[in-house]
Amino acid sequence: MRQYHKTVLLLAFLILVWGINWPLSKYALQYTPPVLFAGLRALIGGLLLVIVALPKYKKLQFRRNWPIYLISALLSIVLYYGVQTIGLQYTPAGLFSAIVFLQPVLLGLFSWLWLGESMTRQKMLGLFIGFAGVATMSAGGITGNISTIGIILAIITALTWALGTVYVKKIGHKVDSLWLTAMQITIGGVILLAGGSGLESWSAITWNFPFIADTIFIAIFVIALGWYVYFKLIHEGEASKVGSYTFLIPLVSIASSVMFFHEHVTFNLVIGLLLILASIILVNVRFRRTDKTSSPA
Repeated sequence: MRQYHKTVLLLAFLILVWGINWPLSKYALQYTPPVLFAGLRALIGGLLLVIVALPKYKKLQFRRNWPIYLISALLSIVLYYGVQTIGLQYTPAGLFSAIVFLQPVLLGLFSWLWLGESMTRQKMLGLFIGFAGVATMSAGGITGNISTIGIILAIITALTWALGTVYVKKIGHKVDSLWLTAMQITIGGVILLAGGSGLESWSAITWNFPFIADTIFIAIFVIALGWYVYFKLIHEGEASKVGSYTFLIPLVSIASSVMFFHEHVTFNLVIGLLLILASIILVNVRFRRTDKTSSPA
């Protein structure tokens, strides 16, 4: 029972912080170029995890594991956060997050292709319903500036997150989970900062209190603690629960976007979210038929 309560608390924490991440990130973009912002928050969060992981430094084994750390960093941090932060400039935060959380559906497909998991008719139906939900939202989910570029970037963000998760599941037994999380975030932050320094200007950042507080909050709670909790739940066998509950994250994002940015929910968005919810349930929940048995004479 204690383990169950712990899991519920960790899931609630993850849903909350990853939900409010989207409007917080969009808010910060009025003070900073996107790639530099993505690099700053990732590097700060990664270094915090490195400090936590130092007592287990013998498990780092960087010389042997650096290719794993690098590939994971490119998928889960550089592409995921880089594309995400750029895409938020084109699309309302609520709609963007809703499209990104097509990730569990893509994860079901990739797990079938590369992890050998079963692909049933129920899962296949769920995949089609999920794409229908994204198409419905893309047709006009939230009023505001909605561009084709923003929708494409949101889909790419979901794609890289799903690929990164499958990769971590496939090679997770080869490396320490804490060091994998710390190194992928730190390496990803360094790459993003290097790219941002070449493409953007540091002088374009407005170093005021709202931006600094926003960045620190995201680095600590969303990136460092968020990714640590995410992989901890997966390591403890809760991956299916994480996958089935992530549909709540865009709902938190949309609610906070409506509260703080006055984004308006439309009929298309509601229908799209319901379709994605049905999709994730079909992909992650197995419905068993009850066989009728005759009672003994």
